[in-house]
Parts: sequence; structure tokens; C-alpha cells
Amino acid sequence: MKNEFLTVAEASARIEAGDVMTVAGDSALLEQLPAGKWIGGSSVYFVTETGGAVVRDKVFCTTFEDVADAEVRALGADELADISKGYKAGGFTVMLIPAFSSTHTTFAQEAPNMGALFAQPLVGWISGVHLDELGTAKPMVFDGGNAAAVEDGAVCLHIALPAGAKVSTDIVNIFKQGHDTSTTFTFQQTGFTVQTAVVDGKEVNFAQYLTENNIDTRLPLVANYAGALVNVSVQAVDTENGSVALYAPVMPGVEYQLAAPLTDYAGTFAANLGDSGVGQYSCNCILNYLYGELEGKSTGTFTGPVTFGEIAYILLNQTLVKLDVQAA
Repeated sequence: MKNEFLTVAEASARIEAGDVMTVAGDSALLEQLPAGKWIGGSSVYFVTETGGAVVRDKVFCTTFEDVADAEVRALGADELADISKGYKAGGFTVMLIPAFSSTHTTFAQEAPNMGALFAQPLVGWISGVHLDELGTAKPMVFDGGNAAAVEDGAVCLHIALPAGAKVSTDIVNIFKQGHDTSTTFTFQQTGFTVQTAVVDGKEVNFAQYLTENNIDTRLPLVANYAGALVNVSVQAVDTENGSVALYAPVMPGVEYQLAAPLTDYAGTFAANLGDSGVGQYSCNCILNYLYGELEGKSTGTFTGPVTFGEIAYILLNQTLVKLDVQAA
């Protein structure tokens, strides 16, 4: 597996030569790429070997070099339950979805109940735009098989590996439960926007609670899913209308706690990554980039796009997702 920034001309030549890859970059650049065995998503934020950076003149390409077979598929929101029908035995799938689309919402809310989805490693990310362009530019993904832009849908790259090859996926979440271990939050409905929460058994207006208790909303809510800590990050608190917008949906019946505070966000992140990122596929959350002030700061050897959500079977927030392939 190879990670590198390429010019449009260089990436186009690789695609035309038959390389299998995922591509991240400005939509204006991705629109220029030819048809082939690739999928792409819009992002201008990246973690590079020298630190976080905004890059608009090149695309970030991950090339899967030892591949037995690969297929590009595009799915609508109503077809997400069929993701696993494209799975190739012994392989893995990379999936990209545009932020704020109906597919984004559907996947976030329904993926945990799609049992067949968990049959093989599934990773990917939610595409975005420069934060200065929110509301004016649309996050996009690209169906490289047809060299077509997709505003609402998922694009998948299903990869089969040679016999004996091994694939593994993992997440890096620097947050732990423990801001106040005696306080728990539950919600009665699923959704990206909530009005009320049940805090220690008492129903409260969630926006009012966060404001009155001076909660640092850079800290996510954290749930424990059978030992895996999964974040739900706060996007905005609207005290006037009494609502809280989230970057991932909360789920009814799940118990959340606020994350424990961090004294050194960037340092904690780097310490948790290790130095094994060379040759691995990875993506990292825009919130880690912003709150950790990663622009210009090196966090190790994991390089890749900075994203508006991460996928490791389900939608994640404030998390780094990584995938590794070892040859037979």
C-alpha cells in the first residue's frame, strides 16, 4: 500500500495504467480524473509527514498494490443494506459518503443494525469541504468507475486479496469516559439533533444543561460498545431553540458519559498513534485537526485525509481509522 500526493496528471496516468486506489482532494481536481478502478472524496485538509496542511493543488492517493480483484460500486441511501453483497472473500471494502447528505444520515442511523455489514473489514470516511466554504460548496464523492461525481450516495471499492494475505483494521480514540463518572446521559430517540437528555434519571433540556454546567463541547459524549469506546461529538448548542446539533446520532438505550479532559490534545494524539503508519490506509477527523491545532504539527507516520466523519463498520467522530494489509 502506497500513500502519496500526486498531480492530476500523475494520478491520471496511474489510473489509466490500471492502479487500484482511493483519492482525496479538491472536487475541482477529482473531476479531472479518468475512469478506472478508483473512488474519491472531497477534502482539502490532510495529515502529512510534516504536519497538518491544507492542500489544493494535488490529490492524496492510496494505491493498493497487491490486489487479486477490485470492483467499484455506487449505492443510493436506500441500497446501503446491500453493501455486503459486493464483499469479496478474504478482502475488504472502502466506502466514501458525502457529508450532510441523506446517505450520511441513513448510514449513521442504520449501520449498527446491518448485521451482514460486519462480515469483513469496512473502512472509509465522510467527505467535506474547506470550513470557509460550508454552505456554499458541496461535499462530493466520486464513482471512479464512471468518472462521475456523486452528491448523495455512497461509493465503494471492494477489494479481493491474494490467498494468504491478511487485513486488519483498528481505530485510535484518544478519549476515555470519565469527565464525571457519576453522571450518565441517555436519549429517548436517535438523531443528529436532540432537545432533551436523561441525566442521571432526570429529563433535562440538553442545550440548557451544557450551557449552565459550562461543559467544554470539544469533549465528546463517549459510549462503551462491548469495550470499544465510540464518540458522539457536539456540533452546535442552540440555547434559543433549546437544541443541540451533533456530528453523529445518539442511540436510544445507550449510556453515554462525557469524555475526560485532555491537557495536551496534540501530544496525547501523537502518543496514541505509535510509529506503524507507513504503508497503512488512514483517515483522521476534522475535529482532531481543529481542536488539536494539528496544522503544521507532526503526529507521527499516519498520513491521509482529514474528514467529516470516519467509518470503521459504523460512523465515528473524533477518531482515526486505520487499515493494514500484510502480504502472504
